[in-house]
Amino acid sequence: MRTLCARRAALTVMLGVLPGAVVACGKGGEAGGEEAGGAAPVVGARIATVTTQPFTETLGAIGNVSPRVGHVASLSAPGAARVARVLVTGGQQVRSGETLVELDQATFRANTESAEAALSAAEKAYERNQRLVQEGIAARKDVDQAAADLAKARADVVAARRQQQLSVLHAPIAGVVTRMTAQLGAAVDVGQPLVEIADPRAVDILLNVTATDAGRLQPGMKVNLNAGQSAGGEPLGIGSIVDIGGTVDSATRTVNVRVQAPTTRRPLRIGETVFAQVALSTHANAVVVPNEALVPEGDGFKVFVVDAAGVAHARPVAVGGRTDKVAEITNGLSAGERVVTYGAYGVEDSARVVPLDAASKKP
Repeated sequence: MRTLCARRAALTVMLGVLPGAVVACGKGGEAGGEEAGGAAPVVGARIATVTTQPFTETLGAIGNVSPRVGHVASLSAPGAARVARVLVTGGQQVRSGETLVELDQATFRANTESAEAALSAAEKAYERNQRLVQEGIAARKDVDQAAADLAKARADVVAARRQQQLSVLHAPIAGVVTRMTAQLGAAVDVGQPLVEIADPRAVDILLNVTATDAGRLQPGMKVNLNAGQSAGGEPLGIGSIVDIGGTVDSATRTVNVRVQAPTTRRPLRIGETVFAQVALSTHANAVVVPNEALVPEGDGFKVFVVDAAGVAHARPVAVGGRTDKVAEITNGLSAGERVVTYGAYGVEDSARVVPLDAASKKP
């Protein structure tokens, strides 16, 4: 017959006490715990039977969608000026050749006119010196100097005209505006970036992994992609590793891994977060348990093994690979043993476990 203590434990579970709730019994089945007689506590939790099954070790990493090299353009100011017109905004789709930003033309027009005037004067000076040399009045070196001045004046005109052309910023490629810093009326300096455009059809996923994990990856490995920061996000498709960085970022202490996914369930958005899982290896007969069974202890983990009498015993285990649901146990457990899963954090060594559900669940 079931003892009074066991009946109280079962009643406690039926009334909805949280997993890990302890019901202690003293002498004569009266509640009271150690103060009443030192009987082992009773805990409501779920139990699963340890099994062996194929286990694929995966590596998870978080990354971001970035423009592919060669498919992004950054446009800067060709000279000091003020912003006269801003015709697009961040996130806007633009066509190749479309006008994006226009700088004040007065300065650039004045520079062009000044350079053209200097060229006209240099041409006249060169012609005059040539005539004087032919008449024997001027030295040959004067013609050489006039020729050098003329060449410089011509180069100045080309540069001034080019600056005037670049003072109106046009999209060199079709794409989306990923960055816009130009503000109407603001003064800008030469070389100051004003707008950036990227082709949204040519993007990569840049993952950040540790140097140790990077050593386990190889180009060509397949990658499962999900939106967000976990494997539970929206499935996006499958990509492959195309490049593994050879250096460690000094700020993040991580290595960049570049993934390409030619086809995805929906277009990837530049800047969005992606969670990637890479299959590293598959073990045919691995001992696995649900992740809920693992309880951190120091630098490792322990599980609570339930014996035939329903008593839980703490046991350290060595954990190999993990997925989002199960973990591989490389040492410490055997198939057929029973372990506490949901509610393991509320269990103590030698506690009596009352199953929360009628049937044990396999991992």
